[in-house]
Amino acid sequence: MFDFPVKLTKQPEGGFVVTFPDVPEAITQGESIDDALLHAVDALETGLSFYIDARKPLPVASPPRGRRTVRPSALECAKLGLYREMMAQGIRKSELARRLGWHAPQVDRLFDLKHASRFDQIEAAVHAIGKVMDVRVS
Repeated sequence: MFDFPVKLTKQPEGGFVVTFPDVPEAITQGESIDDALLHAVDALETGLSFYIDARKPLPVASPPRGRRTVRPSALECAKLGLYREMMAQGIRKSELARRLGWHAPQVDRLFDLKHASRFDQIEAAVHAIGKVMDVRVS
């Protein structure tokens, strides 16, 4: 769901630049392909956080079509899934806070992709909007 294809561009001076066709705000670089892809996770999370901060719908990942993909960490994927479903249902953060009996800053932290939220909090929020969180290891 959050596997975004990347474009790796070899630089004449060395290294690689990574861009995301679906998330133009995310751009980074690295000395090698592996290094660039490692930095790409942080760039992707930062780029997607701009959408959350602006209360805009998240971009949809296009098919990889043979390109490498990068995904946010599992915790961030859970947060992004919660955010995407709230947007789809038209639920605002204030409504989620009311349903959970939480203060607004607690809900704000759920959507901060740099904050180490607890999975049980995200799961409670998912349940509060009528959904179930499914975690898989593959």
